[in-house]
Amino acid sequence: MRALLRYIGHRLYTTWATFWFVTPFFVTYPLQWLLSRRPAWRRHLHALNRTWARFSIFMWGVPVDVVRESAAPVPQPCIYVSNHGSYIDILVLFRTIPGFLNMMGKDSLAKVPLWGPLFAGTYIVVNRGSAVGRGRAFAQAKKELQEGRSLAVFAEGTIGDKPGEELGPFLDGAFQLAIATGVPIVPVSMPLNHKFMPSVKGLRVRYARLRAVFHAPIETKSLTQADVPALKAQVAAQIADDFVPEGRGIPEPSTWRG
Repeated sequence: MRALLRYIGHRLYTTWATFWFVTPFFVTYPLQWLLSRRPAWRRHLHALNRTWARFSIFMWGVPVDVVRESAAPVPQPCIYVSNHGSYIDILVLFRTIPGFLNMMGKDSLAKVPLWGPLFAGTYIVVNRGSAVGRGRAFAQAKKELQEGRSLAVFAEGTIGDKPGEELGPFLDGAFQLAIATGVPIVPVSMPLNHKFMPSVKGLRVRYARLRAVFHAPIETKSLTQADVPALKAQVAAQIADDFVPEGRGIPEPSTWRG
């Protein structure tokens, strides 16, 4: 009986969370489509996306614990390098990072009906299997960084097999880009998102606390492309340090550093 009630509760919450994610999109879709028509208006489209993310997470009723290791403002522009553990990672970054944030995602996102073209027109999509596609995305990201727009990148490129426990191999692109432009890297850990929405077959949502840890910026101005492996290792170690191994309890916010 208890298992049945738990199952019903999970299905009801999944329906609730899905409703409050999808409904704001359809309500605001005409405005989003209009704002996507001109590059000068895309700043406002991102602001609308941030509002959508904040509203949806609020309606989900889950706490979002944000830890910022540095008391000083994050230098702008910069590259936020994050782990990738859930389909809600983009929403959590939009919810926690202010300003006109740029985002790099795989080109399959552009194929999502209705939402995909809006994402591709506002942010950067990359075909990682194509050297030409990677080069085009690199050039676009470099140009927008030089114009002052910060960038968020999932360094693993995809959701790993053990999100929140182990990191997948980091791709070089974000680190090469940071060194080429001289902007700092801000490592971001999101160790709990997969508990709310795991990457499994079928839609599954579970009520769970969310957490984002923003580590202190890492300067890259004195680095060369030969430093990419060491920079990747440094960022990966900082992100993985916030993971919670399976079977270990999640610490209370008062015991977290930051």
